[in-house]
Amino acid sequence: MADKTIRVLLVDDHQVVRRGLRTFLEIQEDIEVVGEASDGAEGVARTEELRPDVVLMDIKMPGTDGIEALRRLRELENPAKILIVTSFTEQRTVVPALRAGASGYVYKDVDPDALAGAIRSVHAGHVLLQPEVAGALLAQDDAGSGTGRGGTLTEREREVLGLIADGRSNREIARALVLSEKTVKTHVSNILMKLDLADRTQAALWAVRNGAAG
Repeated sequence: MADKTIRVLLVDDHQVVRRGLRTFLEIQEDIEVVGEASDGAEGVARTEELRPDVVLMDIKMPGTDGIEALRRLRELENPAKILIVTSFTEQRTVVPALRAGASGYVYKDVDPDALAGAIRSVHAGHVLLQPEVAGALLAQDDAGSGTGRGGTLTEREREVLGLIADGRSNREIARALVLSEKTVKTHVSNILMKLDLADRTQAALWAVRNGAAG
């Protein structure tokens, strides 16, 4: 089971929040809390040091906030999935975090089992977007610079893109299309390159905007 354990880092400026998250997550058989950080800068350093699979990141923190930490991790090309855990429900707070590279978000009052499910989901490659936030992202002009370039995609790449928009992980796409995960990863990389998009979130939004979603 060790190779299937999801390694999680907690980044929040409130110790009581970190303690509560750790207490719950440590009883999950497939989740291991490998460390904590109290602000964004420390979160970036600890993510680089510990190489967790998933980072639970607060947005509002003193000093370096969660959004800036996300941008730094993207610049470092760190592979960790970032799940925002926030008490802020405003789209103007959540949307920039998703733009900066978060795989999704949950609220701090989330049901514990739902939190564990969210961690497993982003680790598997899913993008967690609530409908109203997806709508806000689509409404912004900077949703991605690839609009209108879908003609450059092959038929197989369009199939993969549609499944990305459905929230499927690479493993699930591989099973659905009877391909290897390595081949799916290559298709995903080609899609992002051809459409000039930064990540799977933008790819999913591009697919919705341009009618490529399933």
